[in-house]
Amino acid sequence: MKKIAVIMGSDSDLPVVEKAFGVFREYGVPFEAHVFSAHRTPEEARAFALSAAENGFGAIICAAGKAAHLAGAFAANTVLPVIGIPVKSSTLDGLDALLSTVQMPSGIPVATVAIDGAANAALLAVEILAVGDAGLREKLLESRKAAAEKVLAKNAEISAKFSL
Repeated sequence: MKKIAVIMGSDSDLPVVEKAFGVFREYGVPFEAHVFSAHRTPEEARAFALSAAENGFGAIICAAGKAAHLAGAFAANTVLPVIGIPVKSSTLDGLDALLSTVQMPSGIPVATVAIDGAANAALLAVEILAVGDAGLREKLLESRKAAAEKVLAKNAEISAKFSL
């Protein structure tokens, strides 16, 4: 199975991306976590992106706040799917990071999730791997079914309690 790279622009992003780690553990998907900065360690970030496919990665998740150029820097140096997590900072409540992550030039796509949306970034990465892995796809289907059953059970409870 391919693994997922989770790249943080700073170790201060760790509380956000830890939610992704839980998703990967739940689905049995191998991952690695690293800290690279698009601005402070551009050569190291580029080298990692250039070698990611040959090192067994199937997708890359990049989490960054403020200017949030990390996902774009990685996407410019690989054809692996790159998923950006805009991280909420004290500045502009993460809107700056969201816009920096989502507004990529044509030809260099970055899939972008919600501000601090690490769990959805991880699920999207798992879905990408599941394209070629029937067992992983089955786990995703089972998870969706269980989530639907929970909602329907809550619906029945609320409906019984509050309907005339």
